[in-house]
Amino acid sequence: MFLQRRNRILRTNPSIRSLVAETILTPSDFIAPLFIDEGENIKFEIPSMPGYYRRSLDLTIIEVKELWSLGIKSVLLFIKCDDSLKDNTGKEAWNKNGLMQRSIKAIKNAVPEMIVMTDVALDPYSIYGHDGIVENNEIVNDPTVDALVQMSISHAEAGADFVAPSDMMDGRIGEIREALEINNFTKTGIMAYSAKYASCFYGPFRDALDSSPGFGDKKTYQMDFANRTEAIKETLMDVEEGADIVMVKPAMAYLDIIREIKNTVTVPVSAYHVSGEYAMIKAAAKMGWLNEDKAIIESLTSIKRAGADLIATYFAKDTVRLLNK
Repeated sequence: MFLQRRNRILRTNPSIRSLVAETILTPSDFIAPLFIDEGENIKFEIPSMPGYYRRSLDLTIIEVKELWSLGIKSVLLFIKCDDSLKDNTGKEAWNKNGLMQRSIKAIKNAVPEMIVMTDVALDPYSIYGHDGIVENNEIVNDPTVDALVQMSISHAEAGADFVAPSDMMDGRIGEIREALEINNFTKTGIMAYSAKYASCFYGPFRDALDSSPGFGDKKTYQMDFANRTEAIKETLMDVEEGADIVMVKPAMAYLDIIREIKNTVTVPVSAYHVSGEYAMIKAAAKMGWLNEDKAIIESLTSIKRAGADLIATYFAKDTVRLLNK
């Protein structure tokens, strides 16, 4: 049989496949999320996220140094707030001596070149477990934005490289950008959770930080997973308001949204490979239903192939070790 072109030639062996691969994962693609708790020498495995831990700050510093040695250049910080400090104002979120602020300073002191990103949302600090201030069982937008601005400035003062508003309140990117400018934090970036969907895949994360909503759900502020055009609108507004990086969350069930956003904006696009996506791979691998290592690489490659420039993933460290084999 005569064929003008035989496509299988470029699939003949691993060497040629690697030469022509269109999508290649590297350590600098990853943002490593870190869960931080008060105390010393604490390493608590999250039950619904086997192999992932909430650590005290001293052990977090050791983890950050290891991540840096592997070539991972960014961490995204989340803290577990003690119940006694939670209220409906979120004021602990901008406590200059709070756990987040101390963590930022300690990490930047230990590994100055590590890019430190910080979660900006009120749910870890709220007695209601919601991302905003509650009035009459409603999450109110504008007072919440005021609180998020104070939180962002506090993180910038502590040395954060990027603040990452994950709340989905209207107008918060513009207000945060203006506050950063007014307070002369002109080098502090904003990674906006621009298309954050109301997803069932966040369950293990809430287990990690004890931040499940105390009533209702988050569908009045996080996006409806049925919508695509809305994601584009939200993202364009965030870019216009001053976002340096935009994010789609979750990732694997939203690859089409990642590609839509990538085709629309000129700023870097990040995607969050969330806790439920991590837990599914871990659970299926434990049952022997798939190969964990292969599933990790295929999943993250698909996210990058869809258009993500950066990927926040709990598999960051594992992936780098697999890539180095």
